[in-house]
Amino acid sequence: MAVVAQEIPINPRLTEPTTAQLFAQAEQLSAYFYETAAERDKQGGTPLAQRQAIRDSGLLKLSIAKEFGGYGLAWPDIYKIIRIIARADSSLAHVFAFQFLMLASIRLYGSGEQWQSLFKETAAQNLWWGNALNPLDTRTIASEAAEHLLFNGFKSFCSGATDSDRLIVSAITADTKKFIVAAVPTQRAGIYVHDDWDNMGQRQTDSGSVEFKGLRVEKQELLINPGPLSSPFSSLRSMVAQLIFTNIYIGLAEGALQEGKKYTQTSSRVWSGSLAQTVQEDPYTLLHYGEFWASIDGARLLADHAAALLDNAWGKGLALTDAERGEVALAVFSAKVNSTKAGLDVTSRIFEVAGARATTAKLGMDRFWRNLRVYTLHDPIDYKLRDLGDWALNGNYPAHSFYS
Repeated sequence: MAVVAQEIPINPRLTEPTTAQLFAQAEQLSAYFYETAAERDKQGGTPLAQRQAIRDSGLLKLSIAKEFGGYGLAWPDIYKIIRIIARADSSLAHVFAFQFLMLASIRLYGSGEQWQSLFKETAAQNLWWGNALNPLDTRTIASEAAEHLLFNGFKSFCSGATDSDRLIVSAITADTKKFIVAAVPTQRAGIYVHDDWDNMGQRQTDSGSVEFKGLRVEKQELLINPGPLSSPFSSLRSMVAQLIFTNIYIGLAEGALQEGKKYTQTSSRVWSGSLAQTVQEDPYTLLHYGEFWASIDGARLLADHAAALLDNAWGKGLALTDAERGEVALAVFSAKVNSTKAGLDVTSRIFEVAGARATTAKLGMDRFWRNLRVYTLHDPIDYKLRDLGDWALNGNYPAHSFYS
């Protein structure tokens, strides 16, 4: 059954919005997404109306500096806005947040001329960027052809590629086996975005595959100066990504808590053996809500601390040292580990306080756990704990990689 489009209650794009106005815009979008979130989760596919609402809001240019036509929001505020969206719909938060990861990739990997030009174009045309980079999938090969390159192969987990205007793509060069990254238009000949994402969670992220058949990539479209992992500063991309995951996990936990609270207050029944008169007074119910709040609040504080360190490191540019980058990584990993554990606990145990009737498929409260379970498998927290342990025991900072 198709989801009926609702009137989108958002403000028109603002020319010079304050931070408070941008947060209010995000809250309005979140409320709009919540109206159909459970039904769209069952439906899957691409939430075109909701994606268009994000485009119309102007929030796609949050991270672009004002001098290039954006809003110039700091990383801590960007992550808080991502959390607001994730409370209602983590799939939309996912593709929305990847806009800023793709823009960060352009900034960190491209030349000054490249990233400034692409930032101006993105802000002026309200472009949406999709992902086809996935460094673990090495099936795309780039071969030399006259003055350009030809990409052939596949990429998996291409979140947000559908309905995007531009893609960040990667390939392995046929001759040197070097990993290269480029920025290209999504509609260019040779790009085939497949509708093959059918997982139990994050069902509207369009995280399926992209196929390249003779995709022409001009050499000026390659983001190789300075390129990936070329300095502590360029390696901040993985920190941006890990904090995106972290804040979406927190948003999911907050959303589950809100949904559980609403159901407990309006529909849950006090257990027959309880001495309390109402479920709101039941000591075990209060105990569990206290546990949920403490774990989410702790995860929020860690995430906000890590975002502040990232923002400071981002401002240092190429002057960023290994040690400064290492301190960011430690804070980010601590936040991610804690948000993962808190989120999985809250989203699975919320039924203990909501009750058996809250498991009805119509309510769809299980979507919070399913979305979080799928997303937290992106890369294992065991390896984040290993890196934290190597620091705690041996004083070694995490190595620079696409995931650490």
